[in-house]
Amino acid sequence: MTNDTTTPGISLGKEANYPDRYDAALLAPIARAETRQALWGSEAMPCEGVDVWTAYELSWLAPSGKPCAAMAEFRFSAASSHIVESKSFKYYLNSLNQTVFESKEAVGEVMQRDLSQASGGDVSVHFFDLQGHNALALASGFCVDELDVTVDHYSPDASILSLKTDNVKNASQHRVSNARLYSHLLKSNCPVTGQPDWATVWIEYTGLEICPESFLRYVVSYRQHQDFHENCVERMFRDLDQQCQPESLSVYARYTRRGGLDINPFRTNAGRDVPFGRLARQ
Repeated sequence: MTNDTTTPGISLGKEANYPDRYDAALLAPIARAETRQALWGSEAMPCEGVDVWTAYELSWLAPSGKPCAAMAEFRFSAASSHIVESKSFKYYLNSLNQTVFESKEAVGEVMQRDLSQASGGDVSVHFFDLQGHNALALASGFCVDELDVTVDHYSPDASILSLKTDNVKNASQHRVSNARLYSHLLKSNCPVTGQPDWATVWIEYTGLEICPESFLRYVVSYRQHQDFHENCVERMFRDLDQQCQPESLSVYARYTRRGGLDINPFRTNAGRDVPFGRLARQ
């Protein structure tokens, strides 16, 4: 993958000194177009969605010089032209640490402006109360992780996916509505640093029933795959949509945090909102 980045002073994937003064130029935008061209060709992406980021290590200085600490959620529209590379986002947030702001609202306005400009789309910023950050959620549906399967693929392969109705007469009897499957066994690897990325992946669909064992094997097939979180989820949506042809589909991954950040892409063609928030291991 070619990274379309224009970040002075930082080479992604290499060691660099942490900045101690605010610098919006630290953000490294990466165009979505190349990956989407490979997935969808000249067709428009048949889903919408949002990338939900949570920052747990956000700090700045008040005018008195006293440090302030917060947690914040950022929502990037899937319609934006670029993603922001996570390590550059970490450097950017750290550049706020020794920077004076008049108020928390001023910090939010600056981050919203900078991230919207870097991503080429509107970004929302929401602060959480450190004493009452949103409670842990549970993924709803059937967890496939305890199914007894044999795994022999560690790179994504859509042909692994199958329907329960394959080679079965009266397939229409196996139609399900708003069925939910999830797995805690998703692992992919960062294309910049090579570090492992761990996640829970959740799907909801209406249509002919997907074989849970095939879904588990498909999830595990990402284990040696290198790509960004957002691209992994869009590839999953593409493969499930094309291989299983559901009437509606939503795909959501909650990745564990790295460097005080977690990234949680959600894609859907069902017109629904993000189904749940932070999970136990986040």
